[in-house]
Amino acid sequence: MATVPVTQVKLGDKLVEDVLTPLGSVLFHKGKVVTPRELDILQAFLVPTVVIDVPDRAQDKEKAAPLPEELKATIEIKSELGEQYLLMVKLLKKVYNQTVSGQSIPVLELRTQLEALLGYIEEYKVLQFAPHVVQNEEFIQHKSVMVAMSCYMLAQWVGLPKKDWMQVSLAGLLHDIGNVKIDPTVLYKPDSLSLNELEEMRRHTVLGYQLLKNVTAINEGVKLAALQHHERVDGSGYPLGVAADKIHPYAKIVAICDIFNAMTMKRAYRKAASPYLVLEQIQKDSFGKLEPSYVQTFIEKVTQFHNGTIVRLSDDRIGEIVFSDRNHPTRPWVSVNGAIVNLTTERHLYIEEIMVRGGA
Repeated sequence: MATVPVTQVKLGDKLVEDVLTPLGSVLFHKGKVVTPRELDILQAFLVPTVVIDVPDRAQDKEKAAPLPEELKATIEIKSELGEQYLLMVKLLKKVYNQTVSGQSIPVLELRTQLEALLGYIEEYKVLQFAPHVVQNEEFIQHKSVMVAMSCYMLAQWVGLPKKDWMQVSLAGLLHDIGNVKIDPTVLYKPDSLSLNELEEMRRHTVLGYQLLKNVTAINEGVKLAALQHHERVDGSGYPLGVAADKIHPYAKIVAICDIFNAMTMKRAYRKAASPYLVLEQIQKDSFGKLEPSYVQTFIEKVTQFHNGTIVRLSDDRIGEIVFSDRNHPTRPWVSVNGAIVNLTTERHLYIEEIMVRGGA
C-alpha cells in the first residue's frame, strides 16, 4: 500500500482508500480498479494523490489475460448482470436463426435465461448500462435484451401487478421478432429507406404478431406488444393506426423502452445519443404520441441520482450533480471545478454521459 501521485497511477491499479471530490462526495470507493475512465476523472477533479495496492501491480500484470472478444461487448461485462446479458443476447440470436428456418420459438428456454438475467436487475442502471459499439447484424438482439430489462423495471414503476412483470419483459424481448421475416438488405441498411423499403420494414409488426399468436406460453399482451409497439396514442402510428384506448399497456411500455434503447445504443455507423437528450425527446413525444403517465414515471425513476454523481457535459467538462430540480429532472445543477452549471437555464448544454454514480 502506498500513496502515489495520480500521474503515476497505472491501469489496473487498485484503490485501497476512498477517493473524495472537492465537495466531499465519494468519487471512487476503495477496491476500485483503475481503467482509462477512472484516470480521466481523477485528472478532471485535480486529485493530487491516491492510495493504491502497490504489491499487486506486478502480480496483476502477470495474471491479466485479454478478454475474449465476446466479453468485450458491454461496459458491465465484469458483473454478473453483464455475463447474463451476453448469454441472453447469444440465445436470442440463436432463436432468431431458428425462427428464420421455420422452427418454433422456445419460450421456456428464453424465459429461463431471462429469469437468470433479471435475477441481477438491481445492478441495472438504465442510463448507464449499454454495450460498446454494436455491429449492425446484432443490433436488434442487443436492443431487444435492453428493452426487456427496461420494460421489467417500468412495469413495476407504473404499478402493474407482479404477475405481469415477467410477461412485459418477454414482450420487450420478443417485440421485434417479426424482423426475421424482413429482407436483410432492408433490415440492416444504414442509409435512409425508400418508401417501399419503409413499408417493408413496417411489416415486422404484423409478421411478429403472426409468429407469436399461436404460442401458448405467452399471454395476449406479449403478442399485442409485437403488433402495437409502433402505435401512438393519437392514432398516428402503425400498422393499424389505433388510438390510446385500443393500445395494450404492454405495447405502451415497450414503445417507450424501445425508443430509448434504440437511440442510446452506439452502432457501427452512428454515435449513441445522450440519454438525457433522448429522455427530453421522449418527454416531448409524450404529448400525443406516447402514454404521458408512463413517460413521466420513466423519466422520474431513471434520473433519480444522488448528489455526487459524476457526469460529463456536452462540452466535455466533467462535474458532479449537486442539486436535482424535480420539475426538470433531466437538467440538474452540476458543479464543475467549484462553479455551478445550472442546466435548467443553460439550455445549450446537457449531460452527455453518467460516469460514476453518487453514494447512497
